[in-house]
Amino acid sequence: MARGLNGSANGTGHWPAGQEGVEARVPGQSSNVPPAIAEVLPAVVGLKTTIPENRRSAQTLGSEREGHGIVIDDKGLIVTIGYLIMEADTVTITDIEGNEWPAHIVGSDYESGFGLVRTDVPLPVKPMHFGDSDTLSLRSEAVVVGYGGEKATLKVKVASRREFAGYWEYLLDSAIFTVPAYPLWGGSALVGTDGALLGIGSLLVQEALGPGAPAFPGNMYVPINRLKPIFAELVSKGRLSTPPRPWLGIYTLEHVGQLVIGGIADGGPADRAGLQRGDVLHALNDEVLDDLADFYRKLWESGPAGTTVRLRMERDNDSFEVAVRSGDRGRYHKYGSD
Repeated sequence: MARGLNGSANGTGHWPAGQEGVEARVPGQSSNVPPAIAEVLPAVVGLKTTIPENRRSAQTLGSEREGHGIVIDDKGLIVTIGYLIMEADTVTITDIEGNEWPAHIVGSDYESGFGLVRTDVPLPVKPMHFGDSDTLSLRSEAVVVGYGGEKATLKVKVASRREFAGYWEYLLDSAIFTVPAYPLWGGSALVGTDGALLGIGSLLVQEALGPGAPAFPGNMYVPINRLKPIFAELVSKGRLSTPPRPWLGIYTLEHVGQLVIGGIADGGPADRAGLQRGDVLHALNDEVLDDLADFYRKLWESGPAGTTVRLRMERDNDSFEVAVRSGDRGRYHKYGSD
């Protein structure tokens, strides 16, 4: 997963000194936010998870994680960002009044990045409904809402809508980038001016305006429309029934026009094949790779998880080829304590 998602760096914790908002108020009373936003504040809850130390994701994401979630039905169903609940053995939800509620994982999807949990008993809050994230375009206005009421809200604008390729074998066709940066981004809600849920907070980015533009910090949100086609199956089955994509377990960076391996998942397919940090990736199955997104698309088009792919690599100025039998990322993490 992305560097900087560990502990307080995953967009959770406390507001920086001097940046606190106003105190939270009960919707309907005196408020500094529009009524449609004030009404949905209680639907954004705090989320805490614990992960066994021997789970693989504990090494990179930590064994204790905190973030936000959004209540989306009247039976305690909550949507969040998937890395907060990956391999978790306990999930605790905190409502706007400070009450804690035990919860359990309902489902998660590595391809989109969404996670779903449900409290053991329904929460006494009005759910937030899904909006249409396709309505967000450049300079559209929205509000980021985190756990904590009004003091955890921030007015933002859409800085760009563009493809996003994450180095952990992750790709979004039309991610939402917002400014200014929200410091507690993990699982936060991107809410339209009508109070509808438009996206889930995933990352802090330094180039929110896009490639070639001046560096400007902001956040990347996963569009809620990405969840809609898979929502029913995630709720009913916990994961998608479609064959899982092939996964190599490499963390790839674009550097000076090259694809460079910046890390290897311990015990993953690339690790077993002998790939190393610093190796340069040139081609997959004899097809030259243009960029990170092109690499992922060619990898996923090669077949389902378990497919063997041929990589043309470079190490210390020497070229070589290696065959890597891809794996299922879900099984890698699910059985991380084996």
